[in-house]
Amino acid sequence: MSEQRPVALVLGSARGLGLAVARKLASDGAAVHVVYRSSAQAAPGLEREFPERVHQADALDPSDVARLVGELLEQDARLDTLVHAVGEYATGPLEGFELAELRRMFASNVESALVVLDACRKALRSSSGSAVFFGCSGNGHARAWRETAAYAAAKTALLTLVRSWAVEEAPHGVRVNMVSPGHIPHEHAAPDTNDPKLWKRIPMGAPGKPEDVAEAAAWLASPAARYVTGVNLEVAGGWML
Repeated sequence: MSEQRPVALVLGSARGLGLAVARKLASDGAAVHVVYRSSAQAAPGLEREFPERVHQADALDPSDVARLVGELLEQDARLDTLVHAVGEYATGPLEGFELAELRRMFASNVESALVVLDACRKALRSSSGSAVFFGCSGNGHARAWRETAAYAAAKTALLTLVRSWAVEEAPHGVRVNMVSPGHIPHEHAAPDTNDPKLWKRIPMGAPGKPEDVAEAAAWLASPAARYVTGVNLEVAGGWML
């Protein structure tokens, strides 16, 4: 069994914003379990950063996620923080948008969240822990989307789940929140996120950094936010206001 320190599980942490969150939680003293689905090439590097706490799992497979959580609890005996940084992205107008692609958006962003929260619920209740899910800037507003409607619809559905979980889990001492990034360029970001032409439209005048999102997610998961639940914290420099 490991030393008694907070234990975190970060899904979608092989790269990008999920990895930034995992690194932040680790720097804050947590024992962080990182998870990848198909990025096997990243595993050796992750093992160097998070020794003996690197896992492969498919967040859409309940049995796979149950195995993952079981391995975590066998090693560390508790779970304090869950971060769901999972979700495929697609852009394009709804005209001509394939049904299979729409289903993929909802499966990867919404269904996987349900699978993961269900698998972690008992452990989070035992520790009075917290869960943080990733949304997208602007998903809290009832508005039209010209190019990312399917993705935004999935993230808006996820926000409904997050707020509902917050109400359900509050009596058990569990907090559930969402962090919603705006334009945060990084190596694996979508092309429009890395488009300098769009950055000029951000009210704060520049895109954010992965560390900005990591700080926000870590704060939501921390004791400093002990009375914060059901919140959608946008880290977007005013984008979509």
